[in-house]
Amino acid sequence: MSRRIESQRVIKNCQPQKIYDFLSNFDNFTKLLPDQVSNWHSTGDSCSFEVKGLATIGLRITSKTPYTEIIMIGEGKLPFGFTFETFIRQADTEQCQVQMVIDADMNPFIAMMAEKPLQNFVDMIIPKLKEEMEKE
Repeated sequence: MSRRIESQRVIKNCQPQKIYDFLSNFDNFTKLLPDQVSNWHSTGDSCSFEVKGLATIGLRITSKTPYTEIIMIGEGKLPFGFTFETFIRQADTEQCQVQMVIDADMNPFIAMMAEKPLQNFVDMIIPKLKEEMEKE
């Protein structure tokens, strides 16, 4: 059963290219991750990390559309398959809108355990991304 987990749509005071360039490289994600994440390893287009008390998760970028979309898939021994997408839209000349979406193929039992932590994950990344984009 597919579950769709969406972050809020947040407008950033910057150009889409800046956000796209930042999120297109997993090496930058260390600035966005919560304290529960450990053993982070990144090669730019792929990463793996451990979530305390849960599992080791791998991500790989499978598709990039310049300045508008980044699609990642989960890799490794995961209890369910998922895609993690970032959508970037131009709002006006100086602002853009960003939303992160996880589409997960979870059975109802796993959904009861995983849906809330995944929602918290995407909800936490967006404000940290905004903070990073405002630093420069």
